[in-house]
Amino acid sequence: MKIVFFGTSEFAEVILKELLKSGHDIPLVVTQPDKKKGRSLKLMPSPVKALAISEGIRVLQPENASSKESQEMLGKIGADLFVVVAFGQILKYDILSIPKYYSINIHSSLLPKYRGAAPVNWAITSGEVKTGVTIIKMNEEMDAGNIILKKEIPIESDDTAITINEKLAEIGAKAALEAIELIGAKKERFVRQEEGEVTFAPRLKKEDGLIDWAEGAEKIANKVRGLIPWPSAYTYLDGKLLKIWKAEPCEYPAARTAKTGEVVNIVKGSGIAVKTGSGCLLVQYLQIEGKKILDADAFLRGHPIQKGMILKSLA
Repeated sequence: MKIVFFGTSEFAEVILKELLKSGHDIPLVVTQPDKKKGRSLKLMPSPVKALAISEGIRVLQPENASSKESQEMLGKIGADLFVVVAFGQILKYDILSIPKYYSINIHSSLLPKYRGAAPVNWAITSGEVKTGVTIIKMNEEMDAGNIILKKEIPIESDDTAITINEKLAEIGAKAALEAIELIGAKKERFVRQEEGEVTFAPRLKKEDGLIDWAEGAEKIANKVRGLIPWPSAYTYLDGKLLKIWKAEPCEYPAARTAKTGEVVNIVKGSGIAVKTGSGCLLVQYLQIEGKKILDADAFLRGHPIQKGMILKSLA
């Protein structure tokens, strides 16, 4: 099948790689314009662009993929299908209707839950115990098309946004091949999304990572897992930003007079116990601004945190 692939992220790269292995004809990849990254602010290609170039595939990087110019170019390809994965732009009907069949999207949630740009992050921070990928026939509304198939996986207690994205990329690639086979054989069955079950997963902002110590320990631990690697969960220690990279609820007793955010215990080999609005959080890996990520024991050797100190939600 002749496919135009739209994608940008590492998640999309894994799926593109699998489509190429399967022998599908991919004459064009559409991805986001190069972005400045790192301290040098050097323009860098997206993972999808880098893969496409290495495979000798033509790359299109429009500021607006739904523009008239893009439409004319895409119309000349003669594609059977558009496959859209973590692309980063909303496509209009004039684009979606170009292929012989239609356009599909591989989305990393169990739709209709978590429509939007950051479904994995919001699923974990919300305390979900399962997630998955959903393949839909696209329409102009974000992530709202009819469902072709779903694949489900559990979210384990030690999973982070990184590990879940890796797992979903793997099953998403296999699901994409399955869906394409169904479409080619005209055996797909469409299921409408239940509007009453819709939830949203908006693009993350830095302030989403700020820890409110009045929340419960489990909720904060979910935030830590769900916001790796960006924006990460963070608090403030002596006016400096402190990122928390690994933490879990614990049962170390805290005095009734302890305040939320107060260090109530320091356990060698385990971590730093902090009082929350419900229970304690054992902080195991952390990073003060401008320094490396360290386990709690190593961190304490350079930063003399003591019982009674307060981690704050403001600098």
